[in-house]
Amino acid sequence: MKYAPEHFVLAAALVLLCLLPAGVLAQAEDVVQVNGSSFVPERLEFSEDLLDDLNLPEGFEVNVFARDLVNPRIITVGDDGTVYVTQPEENQTTALRDTDGDGAADEEEVVVSGIGYLHGIAYHNDSLYLATPTEVYVAAVGPNGSVGDAELLVGGLPDGGQHPNRTLRFGPDGRLYLSVGSSCNACPEPNPEHATMLQINGSERRIYAEGLRNTIGFDWHPETGEFWAFDQGSDWRGPDLPPEELNRIEEGGNYGWPWCYGKQQIDTVIAQEPPNMTREEFCAMSVPSVLEYQAHSSPMQFVFYNETQFPEEYRNDAFLTLRGSWNRYPPVGYKVVRVQFNDAGEPEGFEDFMTGFLHNNETAFSARLCGLAIAEDGSLLVGDDTNGVIYRVSYAGAENATAS
Repeated sequence: MKYAPEHFVLAAALVLLCLLPAGVLAQAEDVVQVNGSSFVPERLEFSEDLLDDLNLPEGFEVNVFARDLVNPRIITVGDDGTVYVTQPEENQTTALRDTDGDGAADEEEVVVSGIGYLHGIAYHNDSLYLATPTEVYVAAVGPNGSVGDAELLVGGLPDGGQHPNRTLRFGPDGRLYLSVGSSCNACPEPNPEHATMLQINGSERRIYAEGLRNTIGFDWHPETGEFWAFDQGSDWRGPDLPPEELNRIEEGGNYGWPWCYGKQQIDTVIAQEPPNMTREEFCAMSVPSVLEYQAHSSPMQFVFYNETQFPEEYRNDAFLTLRGSWNRYPPVGYKVVRVQFNDAGEPEGFEDFMTGFLHNNETAFSARLCGLAIAEDGSLLVGDDTNGVIYRVSYAGAENATAS
């Protein structure tokens, strides 16, 4: 028998309910029925012909920067223009170099290996910082681009659980920030460091913000210095709830998960109450989102653009990769969006930037996007962790772009 996507709704709900303890079920009279659709489009193998299906704003063009990589995830760029990408399934980090300036990598070198499930990466002060689910490493980068041995900086992070993919970046204050996702879809966490943003100073760490289910992408506004991050909402709340959240991250802030989402909206699916208060009381104290995006789009890397290759109107806006849904029919995501910020540094809306990765009436995909970085020349690098491709988006009229 062939099952349509909507047939998975009831099955998924029954599985989830069967996993709940009896005491929880007894409290669940007012809980809304969980629902969703376990649907992932069919994967198409990459070919150069698929580039013709990609859509970009006028004046932009795309080429392949690198291909045939295994599970390329998070991308960062060194001071000399070397592109570093983590490959968790290979337990390694690879350096990619474009030595002839043609917009495509012609050198590929494994620079860190043998460390299990490397995911997050950041370049800072001639060093690479790398995150596994439970550890952070640092490795010195030499003047010729060589990378020394990775040394343990932080250990004992919470176990991976459902969201093991740690990401990290340095803030304007020179401190390292590390996102630790939740261990589950929606549950009270026994470990207070789950579902948080940690601040790391040397080997010391503390919780900077909490109530963040899985914040893969985050960055600081180039002018205001404010901390912005995209959080992934819980699954099985229907096709359009909860929204993906753009949050202004404030020290000491609690962003509501698992009891609230968006602008202090109560999650009626989770049966448990927060400690010592009701969900209503807790949500009223949480920090609301600033902007919201289509549920289940799966936001990944998020970076501000402050280079000079793209037109002036793109300066101080941000780009976001959307890996794409598995919990919705029809699927959403599978693209790069531009997050528009006004002159005061406040986000105002979203605009599709790079689309065309869904095919055959949205039943197939040619990329699931994750990595995102600004190359040395100001072009945008976009990684596909499933087909092993890194795309390079450049502005065809770059010579006419005026520096800010």
